[in-house]
Amino acid sequence: MHTRSPLKLAVIAAATTAVLLTSGCGGRGGKARDTAYVARDVDTLYLAAKDRLDRGRVKEAAALFDEVERQHPYSPWARRAQLMSAFSYYAARDYTKAIQAAQRFLSIHPGNKDAPYAYYLIALSQYEQISDVTRDQKATAQALASMNELMRRYPNTRYAADARLKLDLINDHLAGKEMTIGRAYQRQGRWLAAALRFRTVVDKYQTTSHTPEALFRLTESYLSLGLPEEARKVAAVLGRNYPGDEWYQRAYGLMQKYAPNASA
Repeated sequence: MHTRSPLKLAVIAAATTAVLLTSGCGGRGGKARDTAYVARDVDTLYLAAKDRLDRGRVKEAAALFDEVERQHPYSPWARRAQLMSAFSYYAARDYTKAIQAAQRFLSIHPGNKDAPYAYYLIALSQYEQISDVTRDQKATAQALASMNELMRRYPNTRYAADARLKLDLINDHLAGKEMTIGRAYQRQGRWLAAALRFRTVVDKYQTTSHTPEALFRLTESYLSLGLPEEARKVAAVLGRNYPGDEWYQRAYGLMQKYAPNASA
């Protein structure tokens, strides 16, 4: 899981403010109480929520932004509050509620000018949940799908640009999961199942850091399956693309030992 730096969070918060608060309303005087169920006029309630967010009290801010929408659902503030609620939950690391709030915004305002930011918050909330490659990668796959959807819908936005930067890490995690499963199959002697996993890495995630090892282990699997010519082809690809890599040296050694007549 990723640890967000204060700088990163500040940048996202600044983007939120720039997107949502460029046309604010004046608040009425007096300090609003924190108790969410107390009925308040909409501008006082909204500004109380924003005050909590500015002071880093993000859970309180999220609850108050939700209260804006609940108490004043037909107010112009309600639309802003939905997205501010999503960001507040994101800042509080309550990713499930952040995604739900952003999805609710999109279901009600699908063509709104702030829709790209809502898609971004969904993708970012999933991205922040990417875990170690030895664990389930459901969040990683969801993040990949959401980042691709964001880039497809809004390719020229700054949010799409950030999504492109994050794709490398997402693909590396997905490739790492395939490698973990493939190695486990090898240890069990399930060479065909292992080869299919390593082939997936080579075909789908060829730009990741796992590719040299995947090619070596594919060579190893083909040799164990009695397919020396297939092993030779894979080893040749490994040598052509990673000639000085340790994994190529190991693949070359395997070919020399177990299929010298097939070695290129």
